[in-house]
Amino acid sequence: MATNEAFAPAKVNLALHVTGQRDDGYHLLDSLVVFADVGDRLWFEQAPAMSLEVTGPFADGVPDDARNLVWRAAELAGQRLTIRLEKYLPHGAGIGGGSSDAAAILRAFEAPEHAAKLGADVPVCLADAPQRMQGVGERLTPVPTIPECHLVLVNPGVNMATPAVFSALEYKENPGLGNIVNWGSQPEFVGWLQNQRNDLETAAIGIAPVIADVLNALSDAPVARMSGSGAACFGLYPDRLTAELAARRIASENPAWWVQCVRTAGAGRTN
Repeated sequence: MATNEAFAPAKVNLALHVTGQRDDGYHLLDSLVVFADVGDRLWFEQAPAMSLEVTGPFADGVPDDARNLVWRAAELAGQRLTIRLEKYLPHGAGIGGGSSDAAAILRAFEAPEHAAKLGADVPVCLADAPQRMQGVGERLTPVPTIPECHLVLVNPGVNMATPAVFSALEYKENPGLGNIVNWGSQPEFVGWLQNQRNDLETAAIGIAPVIADVLNALSDAPVARMSGSGAACFGLYPDRLTAELAARRIASENPAWWVQCVRTAGAGRTN
């Protein structure tokens, strides 16, 4: 049997605005999402029964049964697979590790219609390009004009529970992103992004104050912000060399943190 391989990139919310809350409790978002060239990897092949092996530096604590979104994605796609999932992304970090893993399986078997059943971030993780994500994650608009970005991703090792962060959010009726324009250069894009927010940041810092330390470590970046519901944060730097120097500095000063220098692509998959 042929073994298939898939890449599940990290999802980074460059901005995340909470614009309301529905009667059923779900929050309404307006977010700009890009994908990085770091991520998990999956190998899978047809099998008589489902099985899942989780390896890699962040395998600890990841379920290897039907609780895993990868397993559920395969079942929804009508597949019985032997899967090996190599976890390079920290979980509970706000960078979509589990959602991206599930999306990789749905993409491989052309079953995107099941994405929303697996979580609000799974539909956007099916995308091939940067997206504006609105509603509860179901309204996606490609944003093809984002220039290539050099980011430093930092996670301090805190596993954040998304429901707890949303519950701690004080203000739930905030302005959206506004008009998406055609940015002619990275400085224009950075200038626009500096006026955006992550509305979950203050709530997350209240739960895990170390997030403020991460943002302080990234304070030399023109834009430094938390991604998703945290605890991972990013710094957007003007070029690769500056980002690499910042990543080395932060990793040296905080050896227990997960620090990655990554690139995002303006369109198409990064790997």
